[in-house]
Amino acid sequence: MQTLVLTGRGRRWAESGHPWIYANDIASGQAQAGELAAFAAPDGRVLGHALYSAQSRIALRSVARGTAAPPADWLERRVAQAVGERARQGLLDPAGAERLLAGDADLVPGLIADRYADILVLQSGTLGADKLRERAIEAFATALPFPLRAVLDRSDAPARRLEGLEPRVEWLRGTPCEPVTVREDGLGYLVDVLGGHKTGHYLDQRENRRLAAAGARGERVLDVCCYDGLFGLHALRAGAREAVFVDQNQRALDRARDNAERNGLLERCRFVRADAAQELRRLAEAGERFGVVVVDPPAFAKRKEEVEGALRGYRELNRRAFSICTEGGLVVSASCSYNVQLPQFLDVLRAAAVDSGRRVVLEQVRGAASDHTVLLALPESWYLKCVFLRVHA
Repeated sequence: MQTLVLTGRGRRWAESGHPWIYANDIASGQAQAGELAAFAAPDGRVLGHALYSAQSRIALRSVARGTAAPPADWLERRVAQAVGERARQGLLDPAGAERLLAGDADLVPGLIADRYADILVLQSGTLGADKLRERAIEAFATALPFPLRAVLDRSDAPARRLEGLEPRVEWLRGTPCEPVTVREDGLGYLVDVLGGHKTGHYLDQRENRRLAAAGARGERVLDVCCYDGLFGLHALRAGAREAVFVDQNQRALDRARDNAERNGLLERCRFVRADAAQELRRLAEAGERFGVVVVDPPAFAKRKEEVEGALRGYRELNRRAFSICTEGGLVVSASCSYNVQLPQFLDVLRAAAVDSGRRVVLEQVRGAASDHTVLLALPESWYLKCVFLRVHA
């Protein structure tokens, strides 16, 4: 196995525990792109083994620490461990959905695996993960307690460009099927695995949807940036008297409407295609009030240069959300932008509360669902902030 020698700074960074090593922290050595390589301190002491990328700023993604090379079946062991952890969490309902593998956080660099009923969707962001694809499919087929009908590769995330890789969407196994029907806490919904966001759906908000619905009985609910409508639909199943769904994407609204109809909830729904900020402003001017307001926009800051604009956007959305919330009502505000850190997001919410003239109480700060592994040494794996806020006069 080839060895890459780190700079002194690279050694200190590697010994901090972070699983990524950057190209400018490699002093010497050669390795084959997409393959395992050892990485060593300047004195030659091997520190670990990682998948190597020749083009990305992240040159090494750790697979194992220490001098010993990982065993030949390291991938199969990691997949089995990840599936076993989801089973322990009670998530492997054959009709349900979950993240089976969270990439680097589950120590399989660059590879995401989501299951929607009997459809497995893989998403690879690196050349190393591309080369592991077939082994991963076999490993999941062995580890899962029920058969898969089909496997889809949704490797079309923009991050692939940083690795010099082209986007790729293709069915790999089984019979192509679209859309897929999934059940979540008794609610049936459709997933567009070919064209939907991420791998088709926002699995990371599953537990937050459940919590938001718990206080919705008898309330009017506003689901802003609703996507497929699951925040609002869960609230309706919990006894909300009406839900208004707002999104700019007509396909998402159509899917939300279909989900409402298949669950017998359509008569209590209203669907609005509009810009979120403009619709919140219109609702405020019309004197509309809601007992639960969910604000869950797509990532505003995918790069550090976009953070300042993102903070302005979050402030405006949440100011409007607070202003149309009933006395004692609930605002659920989310940010999936890793580059917007939690202290920044909380500060923006504070400023939005002041702007709105409301007294806002912080009830809970939550992250992604438990199947979205958060590795403490990899802060990038804690990207979702979901804040529950109680609004008063």
